[in-house]
Amino acid sequence: QVQLSESGGGLVQTGDSLRLSCAASGAPFNWYVVAWFRQVPGKEREFVAGMSRTDGDTDYSDSVKGRFTIARDNAKRTLWLQMNSLNAEDTAKYFCAAGGRHGSRLPNEYDYWGQGTQVTVSS
Repeated sequence: QVQLSESGGGLVQTGDSLRLSCAASGAPFNWYVVAWFRQVPGKEREFVAGMSRTDGDTDYSDSVKGRFTIARDNAKRTLWLQMNSLNAEDTAKYFCAAGGRHGSRLPNEYDYWGQGTQVTVSS
């Protein structure tokens, strides 16, 4: 099993950048496909970005493509989400997840989750 813990959320202005981190512990991090999801109250958890185990292949939702970048360092057991050109629609609680197949975009395809970190973008 792997344990995940996000950090880096906060309150920013429209157009700002923010980098989220997800620290992993437990099982080797390179065992897992990883992803970032986000959720606002009353809505379904939404796929943001995903990354394969070791070959660096990435997948992005249309709403963040070109603005967000997912990255991982398996030796450091860390996953990041660099978010640029933030806007109000990016306001959500962001979660890192592990355990799916690369290309998985549904929350129930991932086995492990962090507790989430809140990102609020004000205009």
